[in-house]
Amino acid sequence: MSNYKDTLNEVKNYIYARTPLIIIQSSERERIEKMLTAISKELMSDVYYYTDSKQVIRLNSNSPSVDTDSDPIGYIASLFRKKRGSIFAYGDVKKISEDTLYTRDLINVLYLAKESGSTLILITNDKVIQRITQFGMISKLDYPDDMERCEHIQKFINAYSGRFTVEWDKSDVFRASSLLRGFTEIQIENILSNEIISARGLFKENIYTLAGQKSRLYSSVSSIQQVNVDRELAVAGLENLKDWLEEKRKVFFSSDLELEKFGLETPKGILLAGVPGCGKSYSAKMVASLWELPLFRFDIGSVYDKWMGESERKMKEALEFIDNVSPCVLWVDEIEKALAVSDGGNDTSKRILGQFLFWLQESKSRVFMVATANDITKLPAELFRKGRFSEIFFIDLPTPSERSLAIEQYIKRCLHITLRPEQLNDLIELSEGFSYAEIEYAIKDVAQQMLIYGAQSLNMQTVRENFLKVVPIIKRDAEAIQRIRAWGNERAVSARKDKE
Repeated sequence: MSNYKDTLNEVKNYIYARTPLIIIQSSERERIEKMLTAISKELMSDVYYYTDSKQVIRLNSNSPSVDTDSDPIGYIASLFRKKRGSIFAYGDVKKISEDTLYTRDLINVLYLAKESGSTLILITNDKVIQRITQFGMISKLDYPDDMERCEHIQKFINAYSGRFTVEWDKSDVFRASSLLRGFTEIQIENILSNEIISARGLFKENIYTLAGQKSRLYSSVSSIQQVNVDRELAVAGLENLKDWLEEKRKVFFSSDLELEKFGLETPKGILLAGVPGCGKSYSAKMVASLWELPLFRFDIGSVYDKWMGESERKMKEALEFIDNVSPCVLWVDEIEKALAVSDGGNDTSKRILGQFLFWLQESKSRVFMVATANDITKLPAELFRKGRFSEIFFIDLPTPSERSLAIEQYIKRCLHITLRPEQLNDLIELSEGFSYAEIEYAIKDVAQQMLIYGAQSLNMQTVRENFLKVVPIIKRDAEAIQRIRAWGNERAVSARKDKE
C-alpha cells in the first residue's frame, strides 16, 4: 500500500476516533487537499478547510468561501461551539513552534474540540510545540512512492500523448519513476512538462536527463561538484567489476515493494583499491555511464574549517545535498586522505568520520558511492564494517589482454588508425608493467606531436619510442606495488575475471 493510502486510512481512523487534534506533516498541501476531499466523500461529512488564498471552504461542496480576514481561529472556535463533531483542516498554520499568545488561543480551540467531539487538523512541515502535540496524533505524508510516481507519470503521458510523440513504455515509466524519487507531484509535473515541450515529445534519451535536473532545485555545496559523463564511455578490462555492477543495477532500481518483499536494501557502493593509474577514478564515471545516473564528486577534505563547529555543519550540509539529489553516483577520490584518523587525531576529524560513517550506514537514499584508495592501510577499520560498502574490489596492473583493449581504444580515439596484429602485439610486449594511465600517456604524446607537426609525422617507430621512454610504476616503486598487491590479493575481490 502506498504512503498516501496509509496516511489517508490513518487520518480517517483518527477522525472516527474523535481525536481532537491531527497534525499532518507534509510540504505537499495539494495532495493533502485531495486526501481530505476523499475522506469527506467517504464519511459523507463536511470537512471545513482553510488556506490564506481560499479562506474557509467546505471540501466536496460548491458552497461559497467564508472570509475570516486571514485568521480562522475565531471561526473555528465558533464552529466547534455550534456544531458538535465538526472537522476543520487548517492548511496554512504558522507560528506554532513557540509558546505565544497565538498558540495559547489555538490550545483553547483544542479544548473546545475535545469537549465537542470535534477534530482540528493542522497541516504543517514545521516544528510544533509539545503543549499542542499532546492533544492528538501526528501523521506524516512522505513524497510520492514508487507506485504513486508511476501512476502520476502515466497520467501525464495519457494527457499529452495525443499532442506529442511518447516513446516511453512501462519499463521507461518505472525507470523515470526511480529517477524522480524525492520529488513532489508538482515538481514531477513541471519536469515532465519541460522535457515534453523542449524535446517536442518524450523519447528514450529524455530519461537520462531527468535525475540531473534535481541539482538545480537545491543550493550548491562547495564540496560537491557534478561531473559530466560520456554516455558512450568505453572502459577496457575490469570484467568482473562490470558483471557485478550489471547484477547490482537490477537491485538498485528495484521498487521499494520488491526490496521489502525480500528484506533487501539498495547496494551502498564499492571501495576500489589498487595500483595508481589503473582505472579506479575512471570506474566512477563508468558506473554513472552504465547506470545512466548523474555523477557527483565529493571532496571531503574541503569540509574541514578552522572555526569551531563549521566542519560538522559543512559535512551535514553536504550529506543532505547528496540525499536530495539521489538517485546518483557519489565519487569520493582518494578517500584515505580525507578520512585517515590516527590515534592522536584531533576531535574534529573524529567527529567528521563519525558523521560520514553514520550516514553511510543509515542513509536510505539511493546513493551509490564509488570510493577510491591508493593506500588502503591508512583507512580506519570502522570503514570496512559490513553494510557500509557492498564490496571491496582490487584493481591491479592490466593483463596483456586488457592492455590490448586499452591500446586499441586509445589508438583509435587519439591517432585514428587501426593497428595490424603484429604492431599491436609489439606494443603489448613493450607495455609490460604499464598502468592504464601510462598507456594513455604514451599514445597521447604521439597525438600531441601530430597536432603540432601534422599527420605526416605519425609512424610506428615514433609510437614505439614513446612506449620505450615510459618508466612504468612497477619499476619506479616496486616495494609499494608489492605491498598493495599483497593486500588486494588477500582482502579484496579482483576487478578482473581471469588472472593471466
